[in-house]
Amino acid sequence: MIKSRLFTPGPTDVPPEVLVEMAKPIFHHRTERFKKLFGEVNEGLKKLLMTSNDVLTIAGSGTAAMEAAIACAVPRDKKVLVANGGKFGERWVKVAKTYGLDVDEAKQEWGLAISAEFVREKLATGRYGAVVVVHSETSTATACDLEAIGKVVATTDALLIADCITSAGTLPLRQDDWKVDIVAMGSQKALMLPPGLAFVSVSPKAWAVIDKITPPTLYLNLKAYRKSLADSDVPYTPAVTLIRGLKVALDMIHAIGIEKIWARSAVLAKACREAALALGMKIFSKQPSNSVTGIMYPEGVTDKAFRKTLREKYGCNVAGGQDWLEGKMFRISHMGYTDPVDTIGLIAVIEYTLAECGAKVEIGKGVAAAARVIKDWA
Repeated sequence: MIKSRLFTPGPTDVPPEVLVEMAKPIFHHRTERFKKLFGEVNEGLKKLLMTSNDVLTIAGSGTAAMEAAIACAVPRDKKVLVANGGKFGERWVKVAKTYGLDVDEAKQEWGLAISAEFVREKLATGRYGAVVVVHSETSTATACDLEAIGKVVATTDALLIADCITSAGTLPLRQDDWKVDIVAMGSQKALMLPPGLAFVSVSPKAWAVIDKITPPTLYLNLKAYRKSLADSDVPYTPAVTLIRGLKVALDMIHAIGIEKIWARSAVLAKACREAALALGMKIFSKQPSNSVTGIMYPEGVTDKAFRKTLREKYGCNVAGGQDWLEGKMFRISHMGYTDPVDTIGLIAVIEYTLAECGAKVEIGKGVAAAARVIKDWA
């Protein structure tokens, strides 16, 4: 029997403790029992983000969180600057245009991220009410300097809306210190849950803007979630089972310490990058994220054969490339329920699979490179 392992950048593997909790009999959400649980979860989410802000929970994917933020928090009388350096930046451009917003699409070369200086120059015109960035662009395995961007936006009246769906819980993120007005997250990444929960953390500065806007949405109206949150509740039926699992997952995260998890994720990402380089492969991103690593295929290796062999023979699932990178790259997640042993094992079977696909590979060379990185950290 081959054990199946997810190294995809969402969904990620779910710990047994979380699965067991979610398998227990469900209970009604309009009860004091749920309110107590929900209150504890909210405190755990605040601790994760290092914020004192409201954290709103929506039954939906991370896209629901970002759509709610864009629909509710972008002033209608000003432009919105949306960074587009990949498939998710592209998605937020589409969302903003869907709501009829005045969008300035800041296109970036894939593998590069928007800079704080670029944002500073744009905001100096006074024409922008919000900036939308992707902290960790999953499609290109690229991270931006969210801290630097936050400090720039904080000196203006504009809001900073950050897609932290694959960064929160993996990359350093200090929402309050970095002055990030809105952070969006999803459950199926570093939070070690199945898909189905979205989170939006909102600053007082952002609420002052939101309160002046009548958003063209009902279910995603953040003001409705804030009203219910005051009573440790939600306005619409919550995903009770997922919220129960979230409590267990957050307890596991905080038992380790979020800063230790950041450090571990960085080591696992570096180990993968060093292994790929040792095997003669190229890392795609020029500003790599520690949430996910993008590796270019060697000449002659097809995506279909590689990922099929990796999955069916060795039980390991990685993601392919997106858009023009489809068939040219595979992506490995370092989020959530993964550790050094998982990483070393994955690199070993990547070596075997490359060899089976016809690539010239020195078996053990990538493993040795990764092991050196992990040993130095351990």
